[in-house]
Amino acid sequence: MDEFSFINAIKPNTYNQPALIKGIGDDAAVFRSTSDIVTTVDTFVEDIHFSLETMAPFHIGYRILAANISDLAAMGAEPAFYLVSMCIPKKWKQSALEEIYQGMHELASMYQMDLIGGDTVSSERLMISITAMGYVPENKARYRSHAEPNDIVFATGTLGDSRAGLEILLQGQECKDKDYYIERHRLPNPRVALASGLCEIDRVALNDISDGISSEANEIAEASNVELTIIEEKIPVSNSFQQFSKEQQYDWKLSGGEDFELLGTVSEVHWPRVQEIAVQTDTPIQQIGYVREAEEPCVLIQTHGETKKLMKSGYTHLK
Repeated sequence: MDEFSFINAIKPNTYNQPALIKGIGDDAAVFRSTSDIVTTVDTFVEDIHFSLETMAPFHIGYRILAANISDLAAMGAEPAFYLVSMCIPKKWKQSALEEIYQGMHELASMYQMDLIGGDTVSSERLMISITAMGYVPENKARYRSHAEPNDIVFATGTLGDSRAGLEILLQGQECKDKDYYIERHRLPNPRVALASGLCEIDRVALNDISDGISSEANEIAEASNVELTIIEEKIPVSNSFQQFSKEQQYDWKLSGGEDFELLGTVSEVHWPRVQEIAVQTDTPIQQIGYVREAEEPCVLIQTHGETKKLMKSGYTHLK
């Protein structure tokens, strides 16, 4: 594969963002902005974060960009630009790599995102690193440290679907709504519209559900030095989720991860407005708990009136 022909094949012919001054073609891209700029980076390794056993190259590209966009959404940012660096083994053909970029482009086009650069090198295993950037109104970025006592805790969408889809693909099992769960795993929907709409509210804590709600809730508790209580029966799940075993349901909705939904907290007085914004942006949303003062930050899970500590149990990258 020739590097320069590959770059020409993926190079965009037009750009969407008016702030972009120079895209691909020089040593670096140039853009200007009057808003605050939010930046995130994620790195994905073949057979660790994705596999051709469960995804086509198109799905790989779509899904890894979705992870970055979800990070931007959790900060309240509108996606704008992305850069892609690849470490490419010889076994990967240019046509398959172009499909990965097509998957990214499919999702990026929904948000008018521009590909503005990247890099390619040879490697023994395919690795993809994406840097994404977005805009948020000045001083309106959302942080995990914004939770306060007496807030309510909420979650968007339904949880556990992505893990269910992955297990269906790995086990080859038949079940009700099989295609739905597989699509939820391969083609997630970052909650950008809701997060952007919440910018009008002075204080909201947000975290994207990438590693599992047990992990994300603990991150908010630790950053805000509070206690979060999650009521298990209120965690939103899909209608046919009950078909899986109780153990699977519990594990997948709390620790399955990669749903790329949003977990957040907001004051009780602003909760009705959050619900209105959710309706306006066609975003399912559910109150799932509350925040209290704490001597030490922690998360509690309440199941049928019984309460216990909920430890971090989602995906961790370094073990």
